[in-house]
Amino acid sequence: MSEELQQRLRNQLWMVANTLRGNMSASDFMYFSLGFIFYKYLSEKIELHVNKELEADGLTFKQAWESNDEVIKSAIRETCMQDLGYFVAPEFLYSTMIDLINKKENILPALERSMKRIEDSTIGQESEDDFGGLFSDIDLASPKLGKTADDKNKLVSEVLVALNGIDFGLHEANEIDILGDAYEYMISQFAAGAGKKAGEFYTPQEVSTILADIVTTGRPRLKDVYDPTCGSGSLLLQTARNGHADIIYGQEKNPTTFNLCRMNMLLHGIKYNNFDIRNGDTLEANEFGERQFDAVVANPPFSATWTAAAKFNNDDRFSSAGVLAPQSKADYAFILHMLYHLNEQGTMACVAPHGVLFRGSSEGKIRRFLIEKKNYIDAIIGLPANIFYGTSIPTCIIVAKKCRKQDDNILFIDASKEFEKVKTQNKLRKEHIDKIVNTYRDRAEIEKYSHCASLQEIAENDYNLNIPRYVDTFEEEEEIDIQAVMREIKELEAQRADLDKEIEGYLKELGLVF
Repeated sequence: MSEELQQRLRNQLWMVANTLRGNMSASDFMYFSLGFIFYKYLSEKIELHVNKELEADGLTFKQAWESNDEVIKSAIRETCMQDLGYFVAPEFLYSTMIDLINKKENILPALERSMKRIEDSTIGQESEDDFGGLFSDIDLASPKLGKTADDKNKLVSEVLVALNGIDFGLHEANEIDILGDAYEYMISQFAAGAGKKAGEFYTPQEVSTILADIVTTGRPRLKDVYDPTCGSGSLLLQTARNGHADIIYGQEKNPTTFNLCRMNMLLHGIKYNNFDIRNGDTLEANEFGERQFDAVVANPPFSATWTAAAKFNNDDRFSSAGVLAPQSKADYAFILHMLYHLNEQGTMACVAPHGVLFRGSSEGKIRRFLIEKKNYIDAIIGLPANIFYGTSIPTCIIVAKKCRKQDDNILFIDASKEFEKVKTQNKLRKEHIDKIVNTYRDRAEIEKYSHCASLQEIAENDYNLNIPRYVDTFEEEEEIDIQAVMREIKELEAQRADLDKEIEGYLKELGLVF
């Protein structure tokens, strides 16, 4: 039943978003629709929670609130803050907004107040950092919602009514997985239509699965997991799920995506005190100080710019390498940052453009430092081109450990040719993912697919990690019989000459050629 509900919920939510957004771009409408879904979730969650708490008293949330018994009200507010991290009175619930819509009222002022009440309820509380500003990107006065106030009210009302008709399944025993999955499905569908911007907030699920499987290899339970460029949080959630992580940490530069990530955490049932997501530029303002983690995963922006300011020469994250990543390509700045936050027994896995494997200058010096001086690099995995939304370039996964068991070699896997083409996107199927992960775990050598290169071999290649240097995927072509090809060409030319004569004769019969 849960699988049917999950698929139905996916389809219903996407149909609402796709039907009602009209001419608005997918990326613009994403934040409105996902924000309204989250508001409905929080409203239903608190109503169910309080109703259950009051079951023995024979009261509902709304009945208890209308009683004006301040002792009961205070107790309700306190238990909600402790268990859920937020509070909202019945007059600000989603169901109340639907009542206003049915009365043909303009709901925009009431809706704005309701979302603000949720945020304000956490001020001064332990949950403030996780709820503060969550709805700040939902601008109900935005011209994108319509030209006039009536137009805006009409569109928002239609969306809320359509969502109201969808059962979120919160009464199910595993309701979090059902709604959380549907929410991530929505994010992935918006990413598919968001073009270049998609890479800013979403890592394809199959890539998240590979990274999560790798960093949890040999670690069935993680204390914590960290992503310095966490986007909407899909990679963090997948890794935490695989490793049964106790606490999730992340940082995200884009304020809008930061809000999306926190919503995603809560919708997946991650309690407010079990995740810590910060807003800010990871490289310029390291929010987590000297903290180290069991697992570090990331899909950083490819070859992004950063300041590479002189002050970073004295920053412990970068100083040991003796040189900074170039200003025009921050890839190694992210890698060094991640390694700094990795504990001695942990594993790091991140996505990077192929250029980090072979580019010279300061990047070449950092790469040599990580191999020759630190021996951190554990594996390099080449992925197919065109598997990320918004870019078609081929990418790789870099796996690193501070204490490696196989410390005399680096495993190279060339998985770039094994994928399924789906419309304009390349997709990794389960068999492709399993082969990558199993090859990594077994450190297996497979002809034309993987090779364990000794450190001596890598030194002889001047610390160039370009995968074709270590995995020979060249397929010999069958020898071409030139004479046979020439004979076929002559036969075709003769057939064409005969056909031309037939056509000419036919045209003469019709009187079209004189």
